[in-house]
Amino acid sequence: MPNIGAPELIIVLVIALIIFGPKKLPDLGRSLGSGMREFKNSITGGSKDDDEEDRAEIERDADKPAGERDEPAGEPAQPAGEPAASARRDAK
Repeated sequence: MPNIGAPELIIVLVIALIIFGPKKLPDLGRSLGSGMREFKNSITGGSKDDDEEDRAEIERDADKPAGERDEPAGEPAQPAGEPAASARRDAK
């Protein structure tokens, strides 16, 4: 298998820049990196540290009152079953 040196790598990056453009290239790199990480984790059996960190974060978030929880972007914190219109009416 031939070694890939710096000149070959630069040529590949320039071609990728021409094809995908400067706006899409960082997203493409992130996607490629996360895909390679997931592949590596699936081959090696995954990382137990990541699972423990996720569980700890969920437990910390569950202990917080409803108004202080880390809500996903774009989803306002509202009590279940209460429509948004009634919340606005009560505020008046």
